[in-house]
Amino acid sequence: MRNMITGVTLMVALGAGGAATAKTKYPVMAPLAQYAMASEAAEVALARSAAPPSIARDASVMTLGEHGYETVVKGSNGFVCIVERSWANGVLEEGFWNPKLRGPLCLNPAAARSVLPAYLERTGWVLNGVSRAEIERRVRAAVAAGQYTLPEIGAMCFMLSRNGYLGDEAGGPWHPHLMFFLPTGAGGPLSWGANLDGAPLFASSDPVEPVTIFFVPVAKWSDGTPDTGSGAVHRHV
Repeated sequence: MRNMITGVTLMVALGAGGAATAKTKYPVMAPLAQYAMASEAAEVALARSAAPPSIARDASVMTLGEHGYETVVKGSNGFVCIVERSWANGVLEEGFWNPKLRGPLCLNPAAARSVLPAYLERTGWVLNGVSRAEIERRVRAAVAAGQYTLPEIGAMCFMLSRNGYLGDEAGGPWHPHLMFFLPTGAGGPLSWGANLDGAPLFASSDPVEPVTIFFVPVAKWSDGTPDTGSGAVHRHV
């Protein structure tokens, strides 16, 4: 969401993005305690809920600690389940510091190698007090220097948890969906038929990071129950 500098940016409603302004609801980072979960066990359970049990039960699980994410469950299938916080958003998004955001996702091996490390690095910056402006500067510098690691072919993740909170526009988990990560320019949204009337495929690209994320809503949550919600479509930028 994309790897050397940034993270997987997953949490904003379609049409709700835009540059941060003085009127943003979240102009600065909240106290770190507001981004924490009640317990490690609760975070593990939420992270695992991102994917079907057939995948999540053998996946590694990472949880957020005082110094960054740590692997608390070592898996065997190459998938990694994690609960992202608001700084997974694009650096220009209003929800960048939203302390309510909890984004459970389970990345396949390709995404774990080529998408996840940037989010983990960004988390380290955040926990060390790096400002949002400085994060943006570092991202842009990496892109300009050709040091930005792009997603591997086949990088994708599951986002099937009914218990996440993907931003104030979604107001909760939105819909269960799959996400696919591609370098921007490697077949844009229109070449996939994304964002067209009646198309069950959505996509968005970030103005800072050279990545396009495609996402496909699916019928069921990870626990097998049907999706009956009608929340606003959200994007990944």
